[in-house]
Amino acid sequence: MKLSARLAAPVTALVLAGLTATACAPQTSDNSATKDEKSGTLRVWLFQEVGNKPKEKVVDAAVAAFRERHQGAKVEVEYIPVETRAQRVKAAFNDPKSAPDLIEYGNTDTAGYVKDGGLADVTEEFRAWDEAKDTDPTAEQSATVDGKIYGAPFFVGVRALYYRTDVFEELGLSAPRSQAELISTAKKVHQAKPGLYGLAVGGAYTYGAMPFVWANGGELAEKSGGSFRATVNSPAARKGIEAYTSLFGDDNCPAAKCAPMGGNATVTAFASGKAAMAIGGDFSHAAVEAGAAKGKYAVVPLPGVKEGSVAPAFAGGNNIGVLKSSSHRTLAVDLMKTIAGKDTQAKLFDAMGFLPTYTDVLADSARKQPFVEPFVKTLGAGAKFVPASPGWAQIDSSLVLPTMFQEIVSGRKDVDAASDDAAKKMDAAFTSAG
Repeated sequence: MKLSARLAAPVTALVLAGLTATACAPQTSDNSATKDEKSGTLRVWLFQEVGNKPKEKVVDAAVAAFRERHQGAKVEVEYIPVETRAQRVKAAFNDPKSAPDLIEYGNTDTAGYVKDGGLADVTEEFRAWDEAKDTDPTAEQSATVDGKIYGAPFFVGVRALYYRTDVFEELGLSAPRSQAELISTAKKVHQAKPGLYGLAVGGAYTYGAMPFVWANGGELAEKSGGSFRATVNSPAARKGIEAYTSLFGDDNCPAAKCAPMGGNATVTAFASGKAAMAIGGDFSHAAVEAGAAKGKYAVVPLPGVKEGSVAPAFAGGNNIGVLKSSSHRTLAVDLMKTIAGKDTQAKLFDAMGFLPTYTDVLADSARKQPFVEPFVKTLGAGAKFVPASPGWAQIDSSLVLPTMFQEIVSGRKDVDAASDDAAKKMDAAFTSAG
């Protein structure tokens, strides 16, 4: 699922950020609605946040504005637990009578939900929507399958490089400006301060590792003949894998400790003062502020291969979609636009720290909160997304990429063998998903 990346979340809640769906509904029969009622009650499922009241307040205002335009319509909003959303959505797709009209969903779920027949194609309405022209292209891509749009981007989350300013000043170091300098700086820090990881890395941190692959010109997969084929074992991808896995070892982040770590653990290491650098999201800010690193850190875009370049980041986030089974399609689309519109996204940034998906609203947010600037620059440099295939959920839930990284850093397999095995598993998932 992706899932939500919140500035308000404590360290222990970071597990909600940047996840990917572990389950999808089975293929269903056509459950398209046969009517489009212009009155009645619309049901909405949104995700329950850590500290949900600010989100509720913003959503309530959006719903009130919607109801002013549609006097005959009522709206019921239910905030569902992230942990059980897969079962709830599966049931909704298979039982249209109990299904909501609108759902919030993780953006990596799009292709799977489309295959399962759950989401309505809103391409025509989205293209006619004036605000949509300012949508960030990568955010729009996350709601798109085979050229058709299945929802409105709700917020986006990306990662950048957090570093300890006090440690860097003490050692006479500057923020790294290239991937090679990042790696060498991490090892210099650990050599000078053996009690610190130079750069906290994790063998289970897929979205921290992928910028290394993308920066070297690699891709997870490419579309060929209407289906995806894994390219994680291409020469360019292998170069990025080698760069990332070179950070595991006694000269930076010992494999025995760091191989099992995911994104949460790497950010926690930085926030608690155990690492001089970490790859963290805009949503990690509050957790770092609450830790030992408070007041002693800065953030810059994660550098790419070329000096001064920015490594492509994974564009996480959530979307708002209309269910194909909704008997209030016209009203549901208008409510989608209201909840995911510019005014609501601006208020959600102020209330929750969600990064807006509109380029103009995002720029305004960066002016209001300077810490957002490195993440805005990262988005502007060109973020990446996972393959728009329903097979991605299986790849992610099967831990194909973490397994690959962990096999390499443990010494069980070399880069070529591990990436070949990962590619085979990915291809099998793409094939089975159709």
